Amino acid sequence: MNSYNFYVLLYFVALAFASVNLITTKGDESSVLGVILDCNSRVGKEEIVAIEIAIEELNNQQNRNLILRVKCSRGESVLAAQAARHLISKSHVAAILGPNSWEESSAVAEVVAATAHQSDIPILSFSDSAPPWATDRWPFFVQAAPATSNQMKAVAAIIQSWNWRRVNIIYEETDSSSSGNILNHLYAPFRDAGVQIDALSPLPFFATSAALSDELDKLRRAQCRVFVVHTGVALAERIFARAHQMGMMEKDYVWIATDSITSLVHSMSPPAISSMQGVVGVRRHFRDSGDKFREFRTKFVEKFSKRYPGAEKNHGPGIFALQAYDAARSIGLTINGTKKIDEIDFDGLSGKIEYKNRKLSPVVQFQIINIIGRSYQELGFWSDGSGFSTVLDNTVKSNNSSMEILGHVVWPGGPWSTPRGWVLPTVSNPLRIGVPNVSLTSKFVKVEYNAATKNYSFSGFSIEVFNKTVQNLNYSLPYEFIPYNGSYTDLVKQVRLKEFDAAVGDIAIISGRYD
Repeated sequence: MNSYNFYVLLYFVALAFASVNLITTKGDESSVLGVILDCNSRVGKEEIVAIEIAIEELNNQQNRNLILRVKCSRGESVLAAQAARHLISKSHVAAILGPNSWEESSAVAEVVAATAHQSDIPILSFSDSAPPWATDRWPFFVQAAPATSNQMKAVAAIIQSWNWRRVNIIYEETDSSSSGNILNHLYAPFRDAGVQIDALSPLPFFATSAALSDELDKLRRAQCRVFVVHTGVALAERIFARAHQMGMMEKDYVWIATDSITSLVHSMSPPAISSMQGVVGVRRHFRDSGDKFREFRTKFVEKFSKRYPGAEKNHGPGIFALQAYDAARSIGLTINGTKKIDEIDFDGLSGKIEYKNRKLSPVVQFQIINIIGRSYQELGFWSDGSGFSTVLDNTVKSNNSSMEILGHVVWPGGPWSTPRGWVLPTVSNPLRIGVPNVSLTSKFVKVEYNAATKNYSFSGFSIEVFNKTVQNLNYSLPYEFIPYNGSYTDLVKQVRLKEFDAAVGDIAIISGRYD
């Protein structure tokens, strides 16, 4: 064989592996399904294996000939778009499963929209942060993952249960989060629960160790000690490892992790678990019993362990695998006009599978876990409309807002008492109290400047009441008065913007300042 023929052969071998047919099928008519996922992530690996199992079952049970073409996006929008173009133009796919992020999903949707016969190529996106307008803009777009709003209700309910009034949120910065998409999911549940967001800390996936340290140190200097981490598992492991090194996983700290982290606890390494001791997690609940689940798990473990024998330690499936399996079965029912997506209604491995306006029905039940020792303890459940419970029983009508019903929680540092959720200011970091520099009357507030000492003095009825109140506290509360030259309304606004911790003076309560 000459060198030219060799390289031609090598080219076609490489091309074949770039889009390998993962399923050997039977039947007369074939349909090609495209899959676009991050094949390097644990989530992507689980999803691909689960989709393969679903397609194999559909082919065997219904004498179908469904063929999979899998493309790896590596979590990048550009690669996801390129994969979509190839799947449409070369593989002539009937549908696309994935990707996981909204950035990738929207890029794929734009590619499909630019092609002919777009309505014939549905996208079943696994993104849980797709904006409400996505299904209106693209008639072929299907949200096959439940939105995050109810999950955040569960997190807010935990914080409200322990009477914590403030929270810091650390989230993974993406295009959708910077545009306010993720933030909309965060604000409403906490606002409704009466919980104030003290700080929003966006961190990119590729944040350096120095950037993590700087952000955590900034949060550590503030008074709030309640933290919610809403990131992917890779970034979360680095955040908790750094927080552990900085002494932020000790007594008086509260850490709550969301589903994107806690649903992958089973795949985490021992060092990662060790740095997360005392973390409380919220995750989607699924029933890990029954013949259907046990059969799926057996197939999954066998296939997953063979494909990733050394790279992955735990070969069991999580909620993302079950979700992908159910999505693949859903799309299998819609091919060749068997059913429309909004007509699908069955009990899947991940829960009830039902679509309305091409959106998967929201999850209303979540499991609460506590990371302890080498693994975690299942504390109980939270259900939208029913509150906390130790068991799931839809026949019992209750609304328990107290998490104490779930029993003892081991918090960071191992305290038996519930953390206070905040710390007192120190002499080096006193409360900043804004005072109007030009009061309507000096009887309430009088601000004087001493040019010789270059210091301000504060007096008046409002100042005396504040000083007396602080003196009667049973603990020390360092603070400093700071004069403010703006209007009263602007002074109140500075408190909301966290420039001041509070304001003291003859400040009237009016509707405009209430907002």
